[in-house]
Amino acid sequence: MDFSIIFGNLDIYLEGLKNTAILVSISLMIGLTLAIPLAVLRTSRNYLVAAPIRAFVYFFRGTPLLIQIFLIYYGLGQFEVFKASVLWPLFKEAYFCALLAFTLNTAAYTTEIIRGAIEGTPHGEVEAAKAAGMSKMLMFRRIILPSAFRRALPAYSNEIIFMLHGSSLASVITIIDITGAARIVNSRFYSPFEAFLTAAVFYLCITFAIIWLVNKLEFRWYAHLRPQDTGTADGGV
Repeated sequence: MDFSIIFGNLDIYLEGLKNTAILVSISLMIGLTLAIPLAVLRTSRNYLVAAPIRAFVYFFRGTPLLIQIFLIYYGLGQFEVFKASVLWPLFKEAYFCALLAFTLNTAAYTTEIIRGAIEGTPHGEVEAAKAAGMSKMLMFRRIILPSAFRRALPAYSNEIIFMLHGSSLASVITIIDITGAARIVNSRFYSPFEAFLTAAVFYLCITFAIIWLVNKLEFRWYAHLRPQDTGTADGGV
């Protein structure tokens, strides 16, 4: 194993790390912002409200992320009407297309995660909120959504990791992310083992950091479920 190839090209990997971090963090933030109201509306019994959201979720969960990237980056460019629109300067940029695909994909998965958590809210909590005279909006803000977020956290942490791993597809549309950096190094030195093993190490480190942060958040959010110290010494009354 030639470590000189790795250390001599760390600048490329650091650039890839920066691009990966930006793409993943922005797409997750926007995706979560979109998913919360969509999940609330998804629980509506009104078919006209829930059906479009259900179709959106099914499409982005039912098709591969790579296909979604290709449809946005390559597909839209074949329509002259779209190329003549004011949106074309954005959609001709690979960075924007990857960010849009990642955002819509994670929004669909997160919508379903939060929707399941909302519907899993204990009936007693809802009844207690109604008995306290809370409006539906206030009940969602103070009772249902905070409770749903706690239940959704383990599943959402998996979505964060899946989004991180899925971001490696950005390299297929010329973006230099971590995988793109590995491909550049491999093309220069024809050393796939060193090139892609280094990329794997970067992904592992980021994944471990995410898991650590989620565990810390779970420890804080689930503090009320831990046994409380009564302060009574062993053998005390």
